[in-house]
Amino acid sequence: MKEIVANMAGTVLNVLVANGDEITAGQEVLVLESMKMEIPIESNQGGKVAELKVNIGDFVNEGDSLLVLE
Repeated sequence: MKEIVANMAGTVLNVLVANGDEITAGQEVLVLESMKMEIPIESNQGGKVAELKVNIGDFVNEGDSLLVLE
């Protein structure tokens, strides 16, 4: 299993994928809000979304797991 982790602390503003979606490297998977800025989070690898670990409105810290890929 591969994980995509937060590269900074922030609040989950939008989730752009769902469980079961196939994603590619470089694809935006969610948007964080930090210091009133929207920061898109991109996947660094391709795969199938096995598990979303966050919901809209959740606060995440740098290094927290956002989703798991098969």
